[in-house]
Amino acid sequence: MQTIVYNGSFEGFLCAVFDVYEYKFTDVDIVPAHRHQPSLFAEPHIANPDLRHSDRVWKGLQKKLTHEAQDQLQRAFLSELDGIENTLLQYIQYVFSSDAFVEEDYSHTAVVSVVQTAKKVWREKHRMEAFVQFQRTTDDLYYAIIEPDYNVLPLIAEHFKTRYQHQRWMIYDGRRRYGLYYDLNTVSTVQIQFSETTSGGKDVSPVYDETEVIYQQLWKQYFKGVNIAARKNTKLHIQHMPRRYWKYLPEKSPFTGGNLQDRLTNWTYRRA
Repeated sequence: MQTIVYNGSFEGFLCAVFDVYEYKFTDVDIVPAHRHQPSLFAEPHIANPDLRHSDRVWKGLQKKLTHEAQDQLQRAFLSELDGIENTLLQYIQYVFSSDAFVEEDYSHTAVVSVVQTAKKVWREKHRMEAFVQFQRTTDDLYYAIIEPDYNVLPLIAEHFKTRYQHQRWMIYDGRRRYGLYYDLNTVSTVQIQFSETTSGGKDVSPVYDETEVIYQQLWKQYFKGVNIAARKNTKLHIQHMPRRYWKYLPEKSPFTGGNLQDRLTNWTYRRA
C-alpha cells in the first residue's frame, strides 16, 4: 500500500487525488501530515500542493456533480474523521469512472458514507450558530470559544459576519487551535498564543469588560426565572442541546447572583 501525505487542506487533498491518477497508484492510504506515522519499511509519497493540480481535479468534479453534491464533498472532508480521505477518494473515483450522475446512488458505500457524514457536519454547523455566546472584553472585542466535533469554522463564518457585522468578534476553536476574526470588514483565519491566565483561551474572564459579568448574571437570573420545574423534560432538553455544549453556556454554570441588585446599583453609580 502506498501512503500519500498531504498538508491537511482541502486543496492539498485534491492534489493527493491528482497524484493518484498521475502516478497510477492503485492501493493507497491518504493521510494528513499531522496524522502520519513514519514507517521504517515504506517511504510515503508527499503530495505536492500545487493549485493547478487541485483546480484541475475540482473542475473535473464540477462537471460531474451538482452544487449540492460538491458541498457535501467539502462538508464530509471537514469532518476530519479517520480515513475520510480514502472514502472521499473512492467517491471521486466512482464519479470519474461513471458516465451518469452517481451522487444519489446509495448502493455504493462511499456515496452513502459521504452523504451521511456531510449531514452530521451540517447539523453541527447549525448547532454552533445557535449555541455560540460571545463575551465582551476590555478592548470591545466579542469573543467566543467552541470545541465542535467537526471543523465547522469555515461553514459558520458567513453567518456570523452577516449577523454581527457592526462589531468586532472572534470565534476560537479550542480543539483545533485556530479561530475566525472579524475586523468590521473581512473575516480572517487567525492563530493565537494565549497567556497562562486564560487557560489556553478557555477562560478570558481576566480581560472581561466591566459590564460582561453583570450581563452574564442577568442572563442566568432570567434563565432561572423562566424555567418551569413542572415542565422539565431532561431527555428532550439534552436531545436539542447535548451536554458537550453546556460548558460554554453561561446559563449552565452555577448561579452566583445573590447580591446582583447591589452589584447593579453600584455599577450604575460608578458609570454615572
